[in-house]
Amino acid sequence: MAFVRACSLDDLWAGEMESYELDGKDVLVAHLDSGEVVATQAICPHQQIELVEGTLEKATLTCRAHLWTFDLATCTGLNPAHSALARYPVKVDGDDVYVDPDGDSPKIAHS
Repeated sequence: MAFVRACSLDDLWAGEMESYELDGKDVLVAHLDSGEVVATQAICPHQQIELVEGTLEKATLTCRAHLWTFDLATCTGLNPAHSALARYPVKVDGDDVYVDPDGDSPKIAHS
């Protein structure tokens, strides 16, 4: 695992998300209301829309294009349930957020 610094907690408050390019991969980092920091693929698996353009409410991310929803606590699809997002390992060291962009592969949905 090769962790790369993505941001600081001062850059990403609870309830916010932002996209970063880490080692050539687009990664979405979300600071959930629960305090957990999650990293996932930045592009919707449905029709390749940037997920940062969607909305984040608690742990639910809704894509702006077709309203697909994902539980970022698990990176599983809520609607439709067969969808999923890549989940990259995250570690927080002090105020710095590190992500391993090689820890998973982006998912694609075919419906």
